[in-house]
Amino acid sequence: MKNLRKSFTLLFIIIAVGVMGYYLIEGMPLFEALYMTMITISTVGFQEVRPLSTAGRVLTIFIISGGITTAAYTIGTLVRTFVEGEMTKTLGRRKVEKKISQLTNHYIICGYGRIGSLISKELQQHGQNFVVIENQQSSIERMEADRVLYLPLDATVDAALLEAGIMKARGIVTAVGSDADNVFITLTAKGLRPDIFILSRASDEINEIKLKRAGATRVVSPYLIGGKRMAHVLIRPTVVDFIDIAAAETNLGLQMEEYRVLPRSRLVGKNLVESNLRKEYGVIIVLIKKHHGALIFNPQPSEVLEAEDTLVVLGKVDDMKRMGGELLDSRQG
Repeated sequence: MKNLRKSFTLLFIIIAVGVMGYYLIEGMPLFEALYMTMITISTVGFQEVRPLSTAGRVLTIFIISGGITTAAYTIGTLVRTFVEGEMTKTLGRRKVEKKISQLTNHYIICGYGRIGSLISKELQQHGQNFVVIENQQSSIERMEADRVLYLPLDATVDAALLEAGIMKARGIVTAVGSDADNVFITLTAKGLRPDIFILSRASDEINEIKLKRAGATRVVSPYLIGGKRMAHVLIRPTVVDFIDIAAAETNLGLQMEEYRVLPRSRLVGKNLVESNLRKEYGVIIVLIKKHHGALIFNPQPSEVLEAEDTLVVLGKVDDMKRMGGELLDSRQG
């Protein structure tokens, strides 16, 4: 852009010098002086507006030599800028598409509206791999600014989900604005891969059933959740404060996380007392989701841990990272 501005500036100076030169030396009106300058620079071969004096011919030689050089440089700069820009854009998309093709155990987010962008931000903060499918131009500009991997395609089409790597993905989020489109995407995803985890957004509460029938694993209604949360802030604000502290890293250094008990873990077959999780890592076991799906809230010390159980744990971030690295598989990993 700097070279382009420089070339246009030089061209403008040549034109200005020509106009003023013909105006002062030959006494031409400003329009005739401009016309004479332009046909001289372009070398179109039209005859002179009027016979020129020796000084006028010297000026014409200067305009021809300077004008042709500057015009050629300007045109060359324009072409180079356009070609390089297109090449950079093309190569950039190929690089992005290559990264997307290499993703495994990632998430696919369909739609980059208010909900989709918030989900993407959270996944970025937690170091999760994901790709967004969105073809709205305004959203594409925001994804470019947010440095998000994306495919400018229609998420309702099989080819878009396949290109996003649905066969290798960990889960898919349908967060487009239309519930009908979310249902269609859910049906398409289930048809391609029946075992895929699908989290669907429902704008209208009555459409939750339709999304579940279509195959959604979980359905979330942002407006319903938002309304309930606002009511809870009024009724039980301390509980809401605790949930906020537990659900995200804060300046208190606490976080709630979930971990899966690996089959090879030394915790298998031990109860909570024998596991020494509280003693060694200072964490609190809030809930155990058994491998068969049962939920055990505030588990007793005698509760026995089994392979593939999921533990919901509250503790200091550093202690939980150490525990996860040694014993368990983080659901966030």
